[in-house]
Amino acid sequence: MAEPLKNAFGPAVAERLAATIVPVFPGFAAKAFLKDALDGFEPLALLDRGRHIARALARHLPHDYEAAADILIASLGPRLERTADNGMAPFFYLPHTMFVSNHGLDHFEASMTALYELTQRFTAEMAIRPFIVKDAKRTLARLRDWSSDPNVHVRRLVSEGTRPRLPWAMRLPDFQRDPTPVIALLERLKDDPELYVRRSVANNLNDIGKDHPDILTGVATQWLVKASPERAWIVRHALRSAIKRGEAAALAVLDYAPVKQIRIDNAAIAPKRAQIGGKLTIAFDVSNSGKTAARLMVDFRIHYVKAKGATSPKTFKLTALNLGPGTSVRLAKAVSLKDMTTRKHHAGVHRVEAMINGQVTPLGEFNLSG
Repeated sequence: MAEPLKNAFGPAVAERLAATIVPVFPGFAAKAFLKDALDGFEPLALLDRGRHIARALARHLPHDYEAAADILIASLGPRLERTADNGMAPFFYLPHTMFVSNHGLDHFEASMTALYELTQRFTAEMAIRPFIVKDAKRTLARLRDWSSDPNVHVRRLVSEGTRPRLPWAMRLPDFQRDPTPVIALLERLKDDPELYVRRSVANNLNDIGKDHPDILTGVATQWLVKASPERAWIVRHALRSAIKRGEAAALAVLDYAPVKQIRIDNAAIAPKRAQIGGKLTIAFDVSNSGKTAARLMVDFRIHYVKAKGATSPKTFKLTALNLGPGTSVRLAKAVSLKDMTTRKHHAGVHRVEAMINGQVTPLGEFNLSG
């Protein structure tokens, strides 16, 4: 089992934080801060540890927020030089961002200056969201300016910070209701030279599609007109959840239309009586009985039994293919039945279905036991 992330965010973080503040603020009571920051620290989860240290910072920095923010900015280390493979090291600045979001809402300019610097060392995607909620017009105007910033981390903040359903963060219900202001920002970033930013743009659109599938497919269709390979990748990545859900409009954007001449035969689910912790193999033939080739997106889904007996479908990507007339192909995939952090298995009958261009065909079922 993977080591909990919080273990990489231990007491040494608070000690290092104190050591960076003392040189720029000699009056900082480092020992008192550490005692405060580490009291009750151990049992907390990662984000709660960040909040705990941020609260201690607020008690030991000057009560004047702008003076405190200046101290934190002066204490910062070098900017990130890479967009990947930075590990947990940038999480050192998690308490800094939480301090700004918790105490800086009434100090817009000072907070924007702080977040601009912090996002180049960690990320301010969670910290900027309370400012969007409090003063969307002003914050969106600042994000628009940042969308052309030379620093890749600042540009990524524009798209990542406005994601309506950003994981681990507060949602943005106004943008869930009307994502128009967000799309205006994404338009400015859709041809960004950095994949780091383009991936964030795609994830933002993917979020929007969960609440507004019609807006997602509309934007995707527009963006594909004379699209570069890089922009076409954004569209495919943005549509991934809609494709998994089998939404016909999303599939049509990528030219996967419903097809009548496709048949599924010889489905096999083995073993029929499976064990939690074991493995399952799902296989079936896909045949094209028509006179023209068919462009197919083939997936399958398992209706997993939940703790209270209801079921919930999980879609597994299988393949995309062009199947010639009068031809067939056998497809198969192994599925792990081991418990994981994102899915816990429960005993019961699990239905299995194939999905071809969004059309669902039952394949059978298996009985899972502990």
